[in-house]
Amino acid sequence: MLRRLYDWTLRLAAHRHARWALAGIAFLESSVFPIPPDVLLIPMVLAERAKAWYFAALSTLSSVIGGFAGYAIGFFLFDAVGQPLLDFYGYSGQFQSFAGKYNDYGAWIVFIAGVTPFPYKVITIASGVTQLDFIIFCIASVAARGLRFFLVAGLLYWFGPQVQNFIERRLGLVFTVALVLLVGGFVLLKFLN
Repeated sequence: MLRRLYDWTLRLAAHRHARWALAGIAFLESSVFPIPPDVLLIPMVLAERAKAWYFAALSTLSSVIGGFAGYAIGFFLFDAVGQPLLDFYGYSGQFQSFAGKYNDYGAWIVFIAGVTPFPYKVITIASGVTQLDFIIFCIASVAARGLRFFLVAGLLYWFGPQVQNFIERRLGLVFTVALVLLVGGFVLLKFLN
């Protein structure tokens, strides 16, 4: 089953609309979608190593714009949805304390979440909810997402054949590690709340 999924992903990466799919996934992952764009970025770079930097730039731009959407969700929907829930449960005061602490370290929080497998959409929405300075949010997002996607693309550009060979020989291990990182991000989120 993994081999078929891997082969399907490689075929999708070579499809003429793959760039649109990569941009769409990168956008949605930053605001609502649980699957990171790496699942398409990696096979696309492996399929066309000469376009590694283009794919990294496309992922970065789309992800940052998606982050703006996540920020807007938190910023504009908090009053309608979030605040009434906090008031109902009596957590408004605690939330204000959390928002203050979040904003004290907001640039670092956005940067770390943007580079790691932590669900980035949680941070983009939280940044809007706490009204983190938008310029700080933008700078941290561009730096983090750019570092992440250009690092992935660079490693694949320079070590592509070896990486592809490793993935194909140890597909089960690679899938398991990726799944653990994804689930670990959600578990970490649970402990932070």
